[in-house]
Amino acid sequence: MGFDGGVWRVRGGDEPVGEIQIDEADFPWLAGCFTPGPGYAAVRDLFARELALVERDDDEALAAWEAAYEEIRSRVSLSSPDGPVAEFLLHIEGDRAWFRWSEEPFDE
Repeated sequence: MGFDGGVWRVRGGDEPVGEIQIDEADFPWLAGCFTPGPGYAAVRDLFARELALVERDDDEALAAWEAAYEEIRSRVSLSSPDGPVAEFLLHIEGDRAWFRWSEEPFDE
């Protein structure tokens, strides 16, 4: 699968949360321009909280980050140009999004 220029879709149930136009591929991460969809407002604060906890990078923040990210995973899905992916770790900040993904569930 080629990545540059590909469009990945983020959905919240049946509602589009946004699209990511890939412009960077640095294995295992992909990054691109994020265009919000109608469902983004419902999850915007979750992504902001998740990213703030990642940036704290301390033991106390780790448990809070895991809880925040589980909430994100329960509310959104990610699809490649070829279809849904089994697992992903997605960050969104402003008009940028970066993520890693797997066709198989991540190891616990």
